[in-house]
Amino acid sequence: MKTSEIKELSKAEILERVQTEQDSLLRMKMNHAISPLDNPKVIVIARRNIARLKTILHQREINAKQS
Repeated sequence: MKTSEIKELSKAEILERVQTEQDSLLRMKMNHAISPLDNPKVIVIARRNIARLKTILHQREINAKQS
């Protein structure tokens, strides 16, 4: 997910997306521990997506406080 796509989402949608990404990441990690994933790079991609979502959310909170 690109940053430009995230910026178009509302706060509630971002929070929902963070929750689903975290759930997905947890499932992927557990599945990878049991049997290796075909592409373990998806775990890294999921972590980065979560970080992007949280960063945009934090930036919005800072902008709201300054306004």
